[in-house]
Amino acid sequence: MGMGVSVREAIAKRAAEEIKDGMIINLGIGIPTLVANYIPADVNVMFHTENGVLGMGPAPLKGEEDANLCNAGGIPITVVPGASYFDSTLAFGITRRGLLDITILGAFEVSEKGDLANWIVPGKIVSGMGGAVDLAQKAKKVVVLMNHTDKHGNPKIVRECTLPLTAEKCVDLIITDMAVIEVTEQGLSLLEVEASYTVEDVMKATGAEFHVADLVK
Repeated sequence: MGMGVSVREAIAKRAAEEIKDGMIINLGIGIPTLVANYIPADVNVMFHTENGVLGMGPAPLKGEEDANLCNAGGIPITVVPGASYFDSTLAFGITRRGLLDITILGAFEVSEKGDLANWIVPGKIVSGMGGAVDLAQKAKKVVVLMNHTDKHGNPKIVRECTLPLTAEKCVDLIITDMAVIEVTEQGLSLLEVEASYTVEDVMKATGAEFHVADLVK
């Protein structure tokens, strides 16, 4: 089952609630890029991209693209007032110093300990790991946005990742089409269930045990 536009948008909208005024943010490719559309106008944040921009703005209108301005995925961008440019060494320096408040990433698998596998599926063509390893290890908060199960219905939240890891014990929050799950020292904690599902549905679709929080929304 593919993910419809509205489902992707719903996940992105929920992720935007994690963003607070004044944050420096890095958004991964895929659903995470949609998060920018849902940040309230009165919340001022700076978007960081690994190729050297802090203060990335929305996508330009057609015909108004600047050939010199793109994000790490090569997609045309705009910049907001106060934006700055630097080389990728400094861009990675910002990440590695732990200066990013939040990074929002996609994933193939997340383990119950918060291990993240999101950069390669063996045998598939891959463009490289990009900044994923640094982002996952060093951002103050790591939020994963993904489908709860893969297209064959297999859980993507598992006891142990089978795919090569991006980073160990790095994920803080998982937001899927079915649920919002926090990774804690005591294990996974179910915080919210999407309206059309039950806690039992989430259990069936999850390949790891989780604690059900007292106030599941």
